[in-house]
Amino acid sequence: MSAPAAEQQPAGGAGPVSPVRWLLGALGLLLIGVGGLLLAAEPDPFDVLVWLAGALVLHDGVLAPLVLGAGLLLAAAAARWALPARRVLRGALITAGALTLITLPLLLRPGTPAHPSALPLPYPRNLLLALAAVAVTAAAVAAVAVRSRRRPPRPSAPPDGPETGRGPRR
Repeated sequence: MSAPAAEQQPAGGAGPVSPVRWLLGALGLLLIGVGGLLLAAEPDPFDVLVWLAGALVLHDGVLAPLVLGAGLLLAAAAARWALPARRVLRGALITAGALTLITLPLLLRPGTPAHPSALPLPYPRNLLLALAAVAVTAAAVAAVAVRSRRRPPRPSAPPDGPETGRGPRR
């Protein structure tokens, strides 16, 4: 028998909110409050607000359209070439793009800093190492996905118990 219609939940639909989601929401609100307090403690919060507005414009005007376009191109290529691990490739491209955007200000900073401790690391090399780690991880995950997709499913045991040749147990 099926449950009454009021009790059935759609597979991906909105059901009751789990305690973990409530906890994460409360933690997010707490962090927003901490950020607001730190912003209020700034002597000149205008610079921070300009930076936040710039980050929002760059995200919505540059990053989101680039990710959308790359996703559309990848979906078209996946349909044409039957790429089985396109989700892994999408994740790797998004991660690589985010890493590059985070590192971009350090890479484009002109000249040498006045203090040697201001930019003490070789950022171009470290970005390449991080991108290589993303690529290797994505390749490993994609290989596992392709391999598990090709493997035929294991036969399951019959519902009556192990096969003994004597028929079902009673």
